[in-house]
Amino acid sequence: ILTVDLHAGQIQGFFNIPVDEMTALPILARYFQEKALENPVVVSPDLGSTKRARNFAEELNAPLAIIEKRRLGNDERTETLNLIGSVEDASVILIDDEIDTASSITQAAQLCMARGARAIYAACTHPVLSGPAIERLLTSPIQEVVVTDTIPLPPHKRIDKITVLSVAPLLGESIQRIHTGASVSLAYRSAGRLPMR
Repeated sequence: ILTVDLHAGQIQGFFNIPVDEMTALPILARYFQEKALENPVVVSPDLGSTKRARNFAEELNAPLAIIEKRRLGNDERTETLNLIGSVEDASVILIDDEIDTASSITQAAQLCMARGARAIYAACTHPVLSGPAIERLLTSPIQEVVVTDTIPLPPHKRIDKITVLSVAPLLGESIQRIHTGASVSLAYRSAGRLPMR
């Protein structure tokens, strides 16, 4: 089984056959490298996304900031507590594995804007975009949301702010490498050079 950016790595343990987890980070990183943003800062919207954000920041050779927050109750409401790092006069890139209701990512964007960010972008592998997500993204200070096609977007969710990148070349190369007995990890090296749609 090939997967892309599992929400929790422990999911691999539920299978009794080999599972390879690929990551779309090189594809997303290439997109932002080509944008050549002025003063980019990668921001993790919560502590749980810190490792992914750190890896993404390394790909972009950019500083990292982290938003510390506390969830209130069992629903989607959150309270942002602290921004660790500086985003003043920065082109912020919020990175997460998925955007579901867009509550966390839009709250993070508002905090970054309040702390002096010049521009805000968001990126994720899986655009779940349930419930009020589209409305939240439309009314947020986020200029562009860059996602992959791991989840097909129906027409009503294809708003102008959303840019979709394909993971098909990454998966295709990975399947070919598995079939020929080559190293799957080398697919990551070329992922940053894959064509985008």
